[in-house]
Amino acid sequence: MTAVGWIQIVLFCVLLVAITKPLGAHMAAVFENRPTFLDAVFSPIERMCYKLCGVDPAVDMHWTEYTFCLLTISCASTLFTYTILQLQGFLPGNPMGFSTTSAPSFATAVTPDLAFNTAVSFATNTNWQAYAGEGTFSYLAQMLGLAMHNWLSAASGIVVAVALIRGFVRRSSNGVGNFWQDLIRAHLYVLFPLTFVVALLLVSQGVIQNFSAYVVATGLEGAKQTIAMGPVASQEAIKMLGTNGGGFFNANSAHPFENPTPFSNFIEMLSIFIIPASLTYTFGRMVKDTRQGWILLTTMFIFFLSGLGICYNAEASGNPNFAAFNINGSTLSLGDSGGNMEGKEVRFGLANSALFATVTTDASCGGVNCSHDSLTPLGGLIPLLNIQLGEIIFGGVGSGLYGMLVFAVLTVFIAGLMVGRTPEYLGKKIEKKEVKMAMLYVLTSAASILIFSAMASVLNCPVNTYWNAPGATFANVNNNGAHGFSEILYAFSSATGNNGSAFAGLSANTPFYNLTTGIAMLLGRFLMIVPIMAMAGSLASKKYVPPTTGTFPTNSLIFVVLLSSVILIVGALTYFPALTLGPAVDHFLMWQKSLS
Repeated sequence: MTAVGWIQIVLFCVLLVAITKPLGAHMAAVFENRPTFLDAVFSPIERMCYKLCGVDPAVDMHWTEYTFCLLTISCASTLFTYTILQLQGFLPGNPMGFSTTSAPSFATAVTPDLAFNTAVSFATNTNWQAYAGEGTFSYLAQMLGLAMHNWLSAASGIVVAVALIRGFVRRSSNGVGNFWQDLIRAHLYVLFPLTFVVALLLVSQGVIQNFSAYVVATGLEGAKQTIAMGPVASQEAIKMLGTNGGGFFNANSAHPFENPTPFSNFIEMLSIFIIPASLTYTFGRMVKDTRQGWILLTTMFIFFLSGLGICYNAEASGNPNFAAFNINGSTLSLGDSGGNMEGKEVRFGLANSALFATVTTDASCGGVNCSHDSLTPLGGLIPLLNIQLGEIIFGGVGSGLYGMLVFAVLTVFIAGLMVGRTPEYLGKKIEKKEVKMAMLYVLTSAASILIFSAMASVLNCPVNTYWNAPGATFANVNNNGAHGFSEILYAFSSATGNNGSAFAGLSANTPFYNLTTGIAMLLGRFLMIVPIMAMAGSLASKKYVPPTTGTFPTNSLIFVVLLSSVILIVGALTYFPALTLGPAVDHFLMWQKSLS
């Protein structure tokens, strides 16, 4: 670890905190329908959208209607994307002639199971990619079929979080807001302005933005290479701000056309966190107690910095098995020569690779600037654990906040049981229904990750021409033992957590993985949103209960300690046996080999 590396990390944290309050206050104004500085530009467009869509923004929806609208538009957009992917060979915006049946030699055929997996992936804000973007989908498919979901799924996560906040704010109410109004305002007043600014910054750094056909270049030795082009900057901006993560290129943010400079790398990392961090302040403003928001942000920072420190230290320490080359009689280990640089971009170095890996898995963003499969065992443990905690350490746009609020509800309930205090949170009694919904939220994630990982690990049957790629098995990993298990565990953790990153050693483009990870994505998104909305509706219908001497305080550092403990006990310990079989064993095997 170096001083320069830590200076960059400190600068990242300082800028993030500086952005949190103004952006959070702006979003609070947006969703409370108060005036904003963008009204002169977007109010006419907003009114036009209501008129074209036949939306009456004055209608207050019950939580069931709000949820039905969200599920309906998600389902319709998934079918729309699936259709585009299957018909891309007949549609315009396809200069390379990609299709489902025939394509250039470097292209991947879009089979029905891959189209299903991809459509579900983008609709659920996962952006899991079992394909190479530049060799599979046309410009139209990328922009209309995929990038469209980067906007829609991100806005959907934000409005669910806002609906839950209203559950705490409202008193004896049957409604949680108007879904269509919230969705339109999230796009116009939050996502579009930020995306416009970030896209311009990325273009200024050399991120490409064009509609040119791919360039065929001839190298000095006469070999020809196809260089992909495309509208990258516009997709890159919303992919980061919406914590989507799906890259235009297979190498994602390690590709020089997608992330060319250290400054673009810094902007991309900051973009991932700014909306999730700012939503904590939005929460505090809307519940009329900003300390509540700062408490949640403090908890997030504790987990973020703890994980980053472990990951950075592990990568800087390197692998003890790579020892030994002599310079003037001195033996240098890999750690002496700069740590574990395998799978990393020398443009960014260890600090920025560790920071990017931690940031992208703290949020539900699958963007990467290094290979997670090449991380050391402990370095790879942190991204894996970040996802399994529910990506509540800032988390996805909206999903991180409502996931953290679920743990806050559980903390208040558990604290009430332990010390005899009334289980209340922000003036609302936490009763049987809220606890049931919170536990359903937590258990859904754990069941999906562990059951699917177990299935993929044990169903290592002979090659089947339908379920597996040629020469592959159900496990389909490039490594045996603990690391191979980690690759499988990471895949289903990433799918269920709607993250989208991967240990690249797993070859996931087979019917088995396309279908199972697709189902895991649906469970991890929508089966967890429904309990959140049910909780929002239940809380909104409750009366406000003034705090008394028996009310547990939730705006102090004591609550930070309790909340952190509940996250570790309820969240982390659920996956302890699986993590022991994967990264933990991998770590001890690495050191055992170095000592033998």
